Amino acid sequence: MARGSTRPTSRDVAQAAGVSQAAVSLVLGDKWRGRVSETTAQRVREAARALDYRPNLAARNLRLGRTRTVLLVVPALTTEFFAGVYTGAARVAAAHGFGVVLYPSPEGVGPARDPFASAQAALDGVLASSMAADALTAIRGDQLPLVMLDSDPAGSLGAATVNLDIADGAHQLADHLLGLGHRHFLHLAADVPSWTFDVRAHALTTRITATPGTTLRTAPAPIDIDHARTAAEAALTAPGHPRPTAVVCDDDKLAAGAYKAARRLGLRIPDDISVTGLDDLALATALDPELTTVRLDAELFGERGMQALLDVLEGRTPDDTDIPVHLVVRASTAPPDAP
Repeated sequence: MARGSTRPTSRDVAQAAGVSQAAVSLVLGDKWRGRVSETTAQRVREAARALDYRPNLAARNLRLGRTRTVLLVVPALTTEFFAGVYTGAARVAAAHGFGVVLYPSPEGVGPARDPFASAQAALDGVLASSMAADALTAIRGDQLPLVMLDSDPAGSLGAATVNLDIADGAHQLADHLLGLGHRHFLHLAADVPSWTFDVRAHALTTRITATPGTTLRTAPAPIDIDHARTAAEAALTAPGHPRPTAVVCDDDKLAAGAYKAARRLGLRIPDDISVTGLDDLALATALDPELTTVRLDAELFGERGMQALLDVLEGRTPDDTDIPVHLVVRASTAPPDAP
């Protein structure tokens, strides 16, 4: 290494290993197979370790025209679900030498200010939840590769979509409650304009109404415990209909509101009324009784989304199979005639 140098260079590694700088680049870029021998590759790696050499990624990225940075756009971080999505996405990104910038849409929906002077100059791609799709107008520009999460594959803005099998989750909930003998249902629906909630509503309706003698009413509510309590209480006391014996909630926070409504009305869970959620947040086991819900693997969701974006960047075809979801039966559901 040259006198006074504070950081070893690839030239130093080449000199120490007795090879060319091109050979060093091939070995440390893991592109040496078929170009240099195993013995040479081992010598380069040993020289790099001995010199504590670290590649200058900034210079490399300038040469390649890559920033190795992607943007993850999600709704406002009101639950741990999107924290799990970030964790999974960041894990895969780091394994491929990418960084992730997390950008919550300020109001959960609607346009958002571009956090960069030029997103196209600062980013290689964007991974976005459909619930924050409107925020992309200012952020993604026209050229950035985009992968959408929880988005209609037929009408997605992105080059690829990654979805949980949310329809199957709704089917599992409906089948569980129908199997217990429930016939009168309240759907406490998320009052959010999003494809994923439309899918839940459609899947639930088609499954329940296929069984003779069923009734299903819908009460929309923002994803907020107090609003959910108000909506559920009004629906459970509405005249002129059989009182629901099961409340199917689009989200575990909505289910917490349904719990509060039931208790204000003197209804016992699950003796008088069953309640289900969807997400399997930490809240599900904090409720008493613990909540029957559908587990969505947020970290796997983030991993698959990031892998799809990396595939798009490298010109590969991403995996488009839906991610399975699983019903978790706990103590909040029972037959409607439970003592």
